[in-house]
Amino acid sequence: MRRVSLQHQTVFILAVAQALANSCMSIFGTISALTGKMLAADPHLATLPLGLQFILTMAATIPASQLMRHLGRRRAFFIGAAIGMLGGGIGMAATYLGSFALFCVGNAVMGASNAFLLHFRFAAAEAADDAFRPKAISLVLAGGVVAAVIGPSLASIGTDLFAPYTFMGSYLFVALLCLAMYPVLWPIHAPPPAAADIAGPQRPLTEIARQPVFIAALLAATFGYGTMSFVMTATPLAMVACGFPIGSVAHVISWHILGMFAPSFVTGHLIRRFGDRNVLLAGAACYGGTIVFGLLGVDIQNFWLALVLLGLGWNFLFVGGTALLTKCYRPSERAKVQGFNDCLIFTGVALCSLTAGIIEQSWGWDSVVWAALVPTLVILVAVAWGAPGRQKARSATV
Repeated sequence: MRRVSLQHQTVFILAVAQALANSCMSIFGTISALTGKMLAADPHLATLPLGLQFILTMAATIPASQLMRHLGRRRAFFIGAAIGMLGGGIGMAATYLGSFALFCVGNAVMGASNAFLLHFRFAAAEAADDAFRPKAISLVLAGGVVAAVIGPSLASIGTDLFAPYTFMGSYLFVALLCLAMYPVLWPIHAPPPAAADIAGPQRPLTEIARQPVFIAALLAATFGYGTMSFVMTATPLAMVACGFPIGSVAHVISWHILGMFAPSFVTGHLIRRFGDRNVLLAGAACYGGTIVFGLLGVDIQNFWLALVLLGLGWNFLFVGGTALLTKCYRPSERAKVQGFNDCLIFTGVALCSLTAGIIEQSWGWDSVVWAALVPTLVILVAVAWGAPGRQKARSATV
């Protein structure tokens, strides 16, 4: 009974921390491209700062995983929060000084912070027993529901908080949200890693990566996250170009983030009920809906529907991919597999974010939407080939 109570308490704390972290990410997602366009000499560079953020997330994932392996989750999360405060402070300085280069640095620093904070879902998986694990991952990611309201709202409120220094207040809120993680995470029960988890037998990473289940989990999460980032990053630029005010942009992004995280309350149940494969295929189908509505026109309702479906598809693909990944490794292999997985995911996300602004500024919104078709097809093929069916998933062992 105590075990059940403890794992639920841990998951709740991680969900609150995830809400704070995702609020920071959603602030950057709402205004980073717009800030970049405001500060850059060439508007084609608008999404370069956000792309650098994901590059640093990619570069820091393996070091962050190794630090967690030796220091434990709790201490490493505190390090990530401190780096996030620094990133928010640099963002404030960049908008005050009007420096595009400094803004790129601030985004990069925030990316390093994300490499730590994105491990909340793995911490939840480790705190839960087998029956509760998919739901634990879902509930932690459900903390993003709060971020759907808080993040874009704070981005909008902070836009003119220190006028004429546009967006300076928004980056202040990033620093404050990271500071708030300290009292939230302080009581978390995260014991030091067991000796067996550090020194136990390990297979070569190449052997683990050859498993069809691993390949399906990796491609679903990588192309799922990359496609979401690609379309979401281009959306504020496209909407502003169509004459919509920042309030409308924040409204659409808010609903998009709600679509990303609100389903997390039931995604774990859906995985248990229908299996990883069917949930992942449903995520790809949602991306198909995004493409359809994205091509129907540039009315506000089409942006809204496309982005809500984009968020829903991301949830099924990311939660489903994360749950599937946990079936691919032993406890002693956890750090290197999680680090390798997130490294590849954010390599893809970085490339997508970097190209989103270039494609949108050069060829327009329709080109962005058409480009999303290719990764969607890759996801369908990978999941159909490598993800186990419902019965196989029940009996699968590493």
